[in-house]
Amino acid sequence: MAVAFDITDFRLFVNIAETRSLTRGAERSFLSVPAVSNRIKNLEDTLGIRLLQRSSQGVALTTAGEVYLRHARVVLAELEKLTGELQQFAPGLTGQLRLVGNTTAITEYLPPVIGDYLCIHPDIHIDVRERLSDDIVRIVREGGADLGIISGNVATGGLQAMPFVSSALILIAPLGHPLLERPDVSFEASLSYSFVALLEGSAIQIFLNRAAAAAHKPMTIRVHVASYDAICRMVSAGAGIAILPKAAFARLKGDQLIGSCALRDPWAIRTFQVCARDLNALSSFAQEFAHRLIERYSQSNVV
Repeated sequence: MAVAFDITDFRLFVNIAETRSLTRGAERSFLSVPAVSNRIKNLEDTLGIRLLQRSSQGVALTTAGEVYLRHARVVLAELEKLTGELQQFAPGLTGQLRLVGNTTAITEYLPPVIGDYLCIHPDIHIDVRERLSDDIVRIVREGGADLGIISGNVATGGLQAMPFVSSALILIAPLGHPLLERPDVSFEASLSYSFVALLEGSAIQIFLNRAAAAAHKPMTIRVHVASYDAICRMVSAGAGIAILPKAAFARLKGDQLIGSCALRDPWAIRTFQVCARDLNALSSFAQEFAHRLIERYSQSNVV
């Protein structure tokens, strides 16, 4: 079967597979839905194989679609590597770096590194997505991202994983709150009180919901907000208590009427790692980003 494969089709198919939707895949690819539907139909007709199963819930990959997706990711990754290696010979050559990280990585550790990196490489586009650490490992292993930033006790078999910083989750509460009478508290004890929390879809909130389920107690959330800054403001106003990274609290506390105490739970101290399938197989600009991230925090203690 002689087929002239198309890079646009590869990128489009990856976007559809990752979003499980023709509509969202079209949006991510900057194409209209009819154009996307037509391209996929032409691709399937050319191959003589069904790649997608369509339903009212979205699309699912057939077995052939899984194979096509795996090879599409490999081809696109090789193109990014080529772009990176050629960049030294052609200033202004653009490239894409795909990052996936959990909530704390994205809010606390990636911003300064990304800012410095883009000053040096203004033509590199960085695509950052938020996921749970377990999902990040799967995405990187499947080729859906160049680099993943994970934390906690997550199995990383089949990946290179390089630690770069330790981070503590702490409890914060309005000054005078009973939980602040001791230097530390268990998460289970805190579940007797109402919380201010990030939106349900955030990676850290999913993680905390799982921890509450493991303790066989509900996590009563009085207010959902969209940022750590809003959490601190709500806690200061007396809306509830909260769990957030020590680094975020140090950055945001200011003169607000809130205090903090440590969490006794082992999972509250988390080692962050940057992971890749094979760092040496990535583009030079992806390798450089990973090294910059590690170097920035490698001398840090728990923050």
